[in-house]
Amino acid sequence: MGPNTTTAPDTIGETAAPARRSRVYPWIVFALTFGLLLSDYMSRQVLSAVFPLLKTEWALTDSQLASLSSIVALMVGLLTLPLSLLADRWGRVKSLLLMAVLWSAATLLCALATNYEQMLGARFLVGVGEAAYGSVGIAVVLSVFAPRVHSALSGAFMGGGSFGSVIGVALGGVIAVNLGWRWSFAAMAVFGLILVALFRALVSERKLTDAAVLDDPADTPTGFRAPLSSLFSTPAVVLAYIGGGLQMFTAGVLLAWLPSFFNRSYGLAPDKAGAMASIFVLAVGSGMVVCGIITDRVSRNDPTKKWTTAVVYGVLSLVFLGAGFQMPSGSTQLILIGIGAFFSAGSSGPIAAMVANLTHSSVRASAFGTLTLANNLLGLALGPFVVGLLADRFGLVTALQIAPLIYVVAIVALILGERAYPAGRRKLAALTAIS
Repeated sequence: MGPNTTTAPDTIGETAAPARRSRVYPWIVFALTFGLLLSDYMSRQVLSAVFPLLKTEWALTDSQLASLSSIVALMVGLLTLPLSLLADRWGRVKSLLLMAVLWSAATLLCALATNYEQMLGARFLVGVGEAAYGSVGIAVVLSVFAPRVHSALSGAFMGGGSFGSVIGVALGGVIAVNLGWRWSFAAMAVFGLILVALFRALVSERKLTDAAVLDDPADTPTGFRAPLSSLFSTPAVVLAYIGGGLQMFTAGVLLAWLPSFFNRSYGLAPDKAGAMASIFVLAVGSGMVVCGIITDRVSRNDPTKKWTTAVVYGVLSLVFLGAGFQMPSGSTQLILIGIGAFFSAGSSGPIAAMVANLTHSSVRASAFGTLTLANNLLGLALGPFVVGLLADRFGLVTALQIAPLIYVVAIVALILGERAYPAGRRKLAALTAIS
């Protein structure tokens, strides 16, 4: 594929779609899949709201608290790719339902834990249940929408993690103060199980097939299936994985440690600290959606600009978060941290779209699984744990001042990825021609 045809896969899906497709059903799929993603992150991040209570009740260190958070992201990172491959073969709908039942049941076990070891085991199971939900869920969503909105939808879907975190942290903090921290976990579990019932009633493999938008001729049932080695066959896609993972490092830190930051630096009670943190977590999710929309508009005629926007979002977050955590407590600090939080994961949508543009449609769910693996191992798992270790040694504020520096490495990876992008597109075109 030459330079003049690099944008073809971004538009072909709109002509390949069936003539008669429901305009409503794709949004039902999005709403229910998004709702389960909210449950996913509510169950994951409610822990942050009760950090102060667990620390006091069980006399835990900051590194132990961090391990309760990071174990979930670690399991997500390790199991995402194999479970995504399994879901492609066993059935995505059945896989999503099984995942949601498992993480909801495991969250209920968190409510019953009586010590650190039991809580760590329950959180391990939460991570197993949530492992492939993001990659399989986004593959389901993008399959029923045209490629021209993929960056925006990717940003919105991935932003659901932040919105779920907001609800989990804010609601969890209120419930913990009024009813006890165990009820915080129980409430998240019940919500997840209700959504499982709705999803099972309204979504099926057959309905997804009928609503699918084919963005490549190889999407047909008899089409060519690319080898798994193609997931790593170009420097551009590998750099997208690395840049995507590293840009989630600081976002993961904010999601896990902001409630404790407001509890310690601003003297807020756990419920008020959780409510304050939820505002900033909401900024993270809103930024993912807005940045995805902006990227789709800016890159409409030149997909390469998706890389440029991702770099810009990383630079903005580095500058504002770096300056914000250096400031003394007060309104100026809050404004700077808020702006930095808005852009902290803004690269997620553009990077997901780039991964889609650089991988064959027949293995795209696995490609998203690889991206999720990078997001968790390099970002969501590593970030909170590293900051926990630094907090034990230097204090939480100093640890938060250091965390944004990881953006420097992410920015370098994305710049190199942009330079390698044309060659990656040509290699994909050659692979598609074989099919």
